Amino acid sequence: MSEYVVLYKEHVSLGQAHHAVQAAGGKVVHENRDVGVATVRSDNPEFIHAVMKQRALEGVAHNRIIGEAPKPAKAKAKVSKVEQMTGTGKTVSAKSASSQDGEPLADLQWDMKQIHATPDGSYKKEPGDKRVLVGILDTGVDGDHPDIKPNFNRKLSRNFTQDIPTDADGNELDGPCEFTSCVDPNDWDDRGHGTHVASTIASPRNGFGMAGVAPNVSIVNLRVGQDSGLFFLQPTVDGLTYAAKNGIDVVNMSYYIDPWLWNCENNPADSPENQLEQRTIIEATQRALDFAHDRGVTLVSAAGNDYVDYTKTNLDATSPDFPSVPGEAPYDRTVPASCVSMPSEGENVIPVSATGPSTRKSYYSSFGNGYVAVAAPGGDKVDNAASRPDDRGGVWAAYPERLAKERGELNPDGTPKVSYVIRSCKDGKCAYYSSLQGTSMASPHAAGVAALIVSRYGHPDRRNGGLTLNPDVVERALLGTATPKECPSPRTFVYEWYTSSGAKRTSTQTCEGSKEQNGFFGNGIVDALNAVRY
Repeated sequence: MSEYVVLYKEHVSLGQAHHAVQAAGGKVVHENRDVGVATVRSDNPEFIHAVMKQRALEGVAHNRIIGEAPKPAKAKAKVSKVEQMTGTGKTVSAKSASSQDGEPLADLQWDMKQIHATPDGSYKKEPGDKRVLVGILDTGVDGDHPDIKPNFNRKLSRNFTQDIPTDADGNELDGPCEFTSCVDPNDWDDRGHGTHVASTIASPRNGFGMAGVAPNVSIVNLRVGQDSGLFFLQPTVDGLTYAAKNGIDVVNMSYYIDPWLWNCENNPADSPENQLEQRTIIEATQRALDFAHDRGVTLVSAAGNDYVDYTKTNLDATSPDFPSVPGEAPYDRTVPASCVSMPSEGENVIPVSATGPSTRKSYYSSFGNGYVAVAAPGGDKVDNAASRPDDRGGVWAAYPERLAKERGELNPDGTPKVSYVIRSCKDGKCAYYSSLQGTSMASPHAAGVAALIVSRYGHPDRRNGGLTLNPDVVERALLGTATPKECPSPRTFVYEWYTSSGAKRTSTQTCEGSKEQNGFFGNGIVDALNAVRY
């Protein structure tokens, strides 16, 4: 039996849609009535063709094969290429990090200094309001981490995913299920990605570890990503509509929807079935984005880590990155600029490129004039004089202790034994932090500034007693207060760096546009202080 995501045509009745699904040989097992998207199971091998004959149905996409066969997990995510690059420096402990901020590890946060989220900057003017809710659409959030727990809204947090032990070929995906029904709790993160994002946005100023961009706002875990780091259509749709109906002010989306890096409506390189699947992903995601935007949710997304200009024709050799049917594998295809990565290229979404410590665009960050809205610190571990990996160039944020132990990153006494993990201890309690890089790390900086804007200028929300602000106003404030940064000179910039093994790498990238708006930095690097004194 296979599982699919089916898109209902707009304005058809639920009865008509259900009858059409049944006529195609399917059974609805989950339904999002807000945007007309359903998860359907079917043992009809011709189900996709059958759906295409139903006038009440708009589209269909593979979801997964039903089955289990636990093996060692293989990790895969949008940011897997650049999240973490092991450096050669020594492990930094909390004892060796001094700070005038009161946060023991604040001196490591070059990223917060770059956007003026500091005690004499935005923290003093506007640290955020507890009534502002930021949804973390990601792999989950460790709600018990000492530097997240004070701001974690457990009541509103939800998990929209179910662990998938294996893919269609029987290979390991998420691994054995740890909880009943393969559904993790709403305060759980088996990857660390979502926890890092949440910490960057809203770790509190509590004299423990480090603080986030908006240290007083509330974190809501809206888990839409698998343990493996894959992100599928139905959870994203469900997460966005839930955010819209529950007063979430800002959401951060540091991922793309698998299995297609770019979705093309009618690329001749794709089969008719794959074209239909990609059209379905575009339409279903946009319906959910519109639903959220129209109900007051500011939508912030990572621009991608593909080293390429999204406004040009590119080569995609990674899609589909998940075998939804046995034997399916990635293939080379040319993708014109009309093809879109979702959700970052969706309407009303704010795509964020990444900068390194020197404020240059990070070597891995995707770009494009008219695509990137703003830039923000995402880390660049080779942004140094030697162009060699150094974890100090990454973004430091909270890391689940359980994962550090499971991955063998700690000594028997609990001290880190890898350079990309540090710990902070206070009153006999310790917490861990990791250095990562990626546009996944840039996006939450912009989302944090957006949360400060809502905190500063929002008005009471009658729906939930919180604050709210029109997302178009938030976007104008975010872009209008960013610090403009012009293209490098010459505009065609050659990045050169060395990997941890000593191999030399290069990437040639061209920046187009003016100082006020260009492909590398959009309207500029976000600025928390400028935003709250707008």
